[in-house]
Amino acid sequence: MGGRYNRGGDKKNPMNDKWLLCDFHIHSNMSDGALPVNEIVDLYGEKGFDVISITDHVLDRVSLKEEKQKGEPCPNVEKEEFGEYLKLLWREKARAWKEYNLLLIPGAELTNNWKKYHILAVDIKEWIDPTLPVKEIVDCIHSQNAIAIACHPHHKPNEGPQPHIHLWRNQRKYRDIFDAWEIANRDDLFNVIGLKRFNYVANSDFHELRHLYSWKSLILAEKNEEAVKDAIRSNRYVAVYLFRENKESLG
Repeated sequence: MGGRYNRGGDKKNPMNDKWLLCDFHIHSNMSDGALPVNEIVDLYGEKGFDVISITDHVLDRVSLKEEKQKGEPCPNVEKEEFGEYLKLLWREKARAWKEYNLLLIPGAELTNNWKKYHILAVDIKEWIDPTLPVKEIVDCIHSQNAIAIACHPHHKPNEGPQPHIHLWRNQRKYRDIFDAWEIANRDDLFNVIGLKRFNYVANSDFHELRHLYSWKSLILAEKNEEAVKDAIRSNRYVAVYLFRENKESLG
């Protein structure tokens, strides 16, 4: 896939055919997504993606308790289920590589609706409590050699004011602890991330088929976990890309 995005004729760059089409924010039916993990792998694989991270919700204890007391559904991966969740992703990771040359990186969206912040952990290996303060969550992510991304950090023009903007309201405190901030999420661009010159990525926040047609990242790196993570951290060769391929088939 990388060759499709080569910069053609750039002889000074030995990696000019290694641009990777990436989406690091995807939800399956293990939380509040519509599709099972295997169908997501097939969808992204058949569309020619290079790297994805499936990041189902892990909900904070306070919000989880409140929702259960109200009798509301709580679509998330609970602590007791997290090991099986990772095993499923690891199995699909092997299949994705074998069938599509697609790199699947296990992830989670640490979702604190009580304190109003959501954080992506990309290449997560163990459960992390989303009830923890932001700095402790990010420290836990980094202790696993995983990537911490501040997701949908600002108000969405398409949806109006957003409640979960604690990270942005405290940007001076948090700006340098994250490996990247989402500069784009599904249909929305957050210009403030660019203006502040934060490290950035663009993701779909995929929940259903139509969300495939949305903002994505192009990253210049070799196709392996460590190279992709290093590229996000350095943020030297990261581009925002609006994926439109075969949009008419998405309804």
